[in-house]
Amino acid sequence: MSKKQKAEVAVEEPVAVAPPKQENKTPKWEIKDRVYELRSNKTPIVYILKSRGLLWFDEKLGYEREIKYCENQKTVFLDEMKGPERLSHIIFRDGQLYVPKEKQTLQKFLSLYHPENGKTFIEYNAIQIAENDISYLESEIEASTAAQKIEIDHAEAILRTELGDKVSAMTSKELKRDLLLFARANPQLFLELANDENINIRNIGIKAVEAGIIKLSNDNRTFMWGTNDRKLMTVPFDENPYSALAAYFKTDEGVEVYQTVEKKLK
Repeated sequence: MSKKQKAEVAVEEPVAVAPPKQENKTPKWEIKDRVYELRSNKTPIVYILKSRGLLWFDEKLGYEREIKYCENQKTVFLDEMKGPERLSHIIFRDGQLYVPKEKQTLQKFLSLYHPENGKTFIEYNAIQIAENDISYLESEIEASTAAQKIEIDHAEAILRTELGDKVSAMTSKELKRDLLLFARANPQLFLELANDENINIRNIGIKAVEAGIIKLSNDNRTFMWGTNDRKLMTVPFDENPYSALAAYFKTDEGVEVYQTVEKKLK
């Protein structure tokens, strides 16, 4: 044995680690009876939905595939069909179509592939409808509560987007009443307007034009002083003139103009 003994080094074999399992994000298809409804408020006695000559874009293959419904086929894709093709009408009666769970091809044709799903018709979903109803009711309560607390000047600014210059002749009671009605009738739009930080500034601009303090050119492209026609700003192309004016009022140059306008309105 040599004086210098070599130390034995244990080399660990690499341990194979299995990759983490990825969750399948594709929603599972549930076999169940399904009901479809026409989206239109009108419910004709009979409505026949187009069932052939349709295209569906296949993201995996990268091109459009022709689809149609044949009651004797197990697929909706024309390039996968075999044998005779027995076409069948898809008929909504009184605005509804009931499809039993045994008609899987028809269900998938309607729920997964038909281009009019969500436009002409929808699949009835009691849970989703309940969730939508809850969301709307909560928005309605929130909007009504906010409307009761809003100051008159803010109320006028909100209603001006709906009623135009009519609000200038309305009393405070009329403004409050119409604001509450608007909040109840269209709560989501009301909340958007109520939370719009520019709406009061835009209202000042509109009132200034109505009072002749500021003038807007006939082509809606230029704001000028009402007394001497001196140009204040040019409205950017394809932009609402009063939204542009509100943005101008927030600039270093526009702040002084805004303060002057406020004083003259008072």
